[in-house]
Amino acid sequence: MKILYVAGEVYPLAKTGGLADVVGALPKAFRSLGDEVRVMLPGYPEAMAKAVHAGEPIPLPDAMGYGSARLIPAHMPDSNLDVLLLDCPEAFARPGGPYLDADGRDWPDNPRRFALLSRAAALIGIGGGLMGWQPDIVHAHDWQTGLVPVYMRQWRDGGAGCVFTIHNLHYQGVFPPSILGELGIDPAFYHIDALEFWGNVSLLKGGLVFSDFLTTVSPTYAREIQTEGFGYGLDGVVRWRARNLRGILNGIDHDIWNPAIDPAIAQTYSADDVSGKAACKAALQAAAGLLPDAGAPILGLVGRLVWQKGMDIVLDALPEIVEMGFQVVIQGAGEPELEAKCREAAQIFAGRVAAHIGYDENFAHVIEAGSDVFAVPSRFEPCGLTQMYALGYGTLPVVRRTGGLADSVADVDEHPEGTGFVFDGETPADFLAALIRARELYDRPAAWAEVRARGMRVDFSWRAAAVRYREVYEAVLRARG
Repeated sequence: MKILYVAGEVYPLAKTGGLADVVGALPKAFRSLGDEVRVMLPGYPEAMAKAVHAGEPIPLPDAMGYGSARLIPAHMPDSNLDVLLLDCPEAFARPGGPYLDADGRDWPDNPRRFALLSRAAALIGIGGGLMGWQPDIVHAHDWQTGLVPVYMRQWRDGGAGCVFTIHNLHYQGVFPPSILGELGIDPAFYHIDALEFWGNVSLLKGGLVFSDFLTTVSPTYAREIQTEGFGYGLDGVVRWRARNLRGILNGIDHDIWNPAIDPAIAQTYSADDVSGKAACKAALQAAAGLLPDAGAPILGLVGRLVWQKGMDIVLDALPEIVEMGFQVVIQGAGEPELEAKCREAAQIFAGRVAAHIGYDENFAHVIEAGSDVFAVPSRFEPCGLTQMYALGYGTLPVVRRTGGLADSVADVDEHPEGTGFVFDGETPADFLAALIRARELYDRPAAWAEVRARGMRVDFSWRAAAVRYREVYEAVLRARG
């Protein structure tokens, strides 16, 4: 099978969150199964510098007003996976991040930037003559690639099948209808059963409506987004497509997230010999500026500092958390108010609470390995990867019962094979109740070690998820004849 993956970010070339990890790992799983895969993403400066260029550039016939654009064949620096970089300096060679400028504001031309990416993928999908390679499946991810199936339908209802994955329905790529002309979208697509969304245009809706099949990143989230509370105005569309929707729990890349081989941590360890975790804990305390205390349980948090992630719940509970004897390490960036509260907490509870504002991939590994407990208190969480990383690193997760958190963590008091602590509600008291249970288990070393070993042996490999994605791809190809 020939598969083209297209996304706004792919690890290790560009990353703002879990989307990059997924699109970096799933193609590797399919390649290991013998399929021919390529990954397309924008040619951000960081991506252009890290990728290993491997062929002659392929000119794009229409750069949508950006001057010139071309596709550069390349390989991933770590896995040799085939990559296509969309090189368009005017659109992508900018300061800041993939989606935001240096001041944290959306680039005003984001719809045109990512429409250019979608057009390039769609041209390959329909066999548009860009290169001598025709995929069987184009697999697009999130709103940045929501126009891939729209262009494919507009130009030719044929060629490759299109699968669209919803990583987070909250981010919908909503813009005024005036953009349709500059994006080259037929005005006939502006109606309630296509791109129109409350008087605007939703690029995510384009992916939902026009793809052959939809997936999302956990079974529970697939059910949740069909409800008003989680659908953000698109639950009716999701219910309409429910026969062609499947929730597939994300996996994790054991080549990258594996304490037995992780070069970022102080000492490697495994489920069979966890002795190295003590050295990792001491290294985290030293790196974060926490008091050296081998007996104090460390609570780690890594994620965006935004309302969705429930970071405010933890911050409001910090006095009680510290009183319980926990040390706390937070890494993340996001809403300025939450960033300020993290800095303030680190000052008030110096030596007990540490805050690293920003994201550092290596330090994320250090936190996962050195912590005893890992918190993911998200109000909603399509899948979440950090709790899976935590389990693999012998760090017991405390998670809210939602989305992929509910699918990946079994509560120790509810299941004989429990691996963590699950809570309902979204108040500091709800979170603290679960954390109290974690502290009580921590104070029983033999029982703690048993749960820890159980969690470290859970199989979250991408190979298992790839089998389910293959079933989706094959269903699409059968339906298309």
